Amino acid sequence: MEISTDRLLLRLGEASDIPFILAYHRENEKFHAPFEPQKPQDFFHENRWAKQLETNHADFENGQSMRLWLFKRKEEKIAGSVNFTNVVRGPFQACNLGYGLDENEQGKGLMSEALKAAISFVFQEWRLHRIQANYLSHNRRSAKLLEKLGFEVEGLAKNYLLIAGKWRDHVLSSLPNPHWIN
Repeated sequence: MEISTDRLLLRLGEASDIPFILAYHRENEKFHAPFEPQKPQDFFHENRWAKQLETNHADFENGQSMRLWLFKRKEEKIAGSVNFTNVVRGPFQACNLGYGLDENEQGKGLMSEALKAAISFVFQEWRLHRIQANYLSHNRRSAKLLEKLGFEVEGLAKNYLLIAGKWRDHVLSSLPNPHWIN
């Protein structure tokens, strides 16, 4: 599965991408650390990623999640990731959105470009009614990005996620599908 934009290819990872995945995480480890859960000890092992990619493909095929890597066109390097997880069907028809971008790619509009395309896929192909995105209250870049994409703030969740070893408050936001049809 692949989604194309003007500057990016968004796709599920393959075994041949593991060196790029590891490089992306190593190069951005300090930059992403304040925004992410602590990593397991085997995080930088190739075997872990081989299993994770298999799981990601199975979860995509089952409509449970979609974890995409952002590749800049004409470059063999990962620029970021976009994840739609915890898909719930029935009367909820929703999922959670997570994302990350290479420190050196910040401020270029790449994440906005990627999310517009990926959100369109989720709304049109998976026919979800709602996407939820939650961010640390001090993360102004995420607030601005999500607002630009049409997400609306719904409130503040105290001690919501264990990030960098501490329970952190998160702003809750969502984007309903304006064209949802049962």
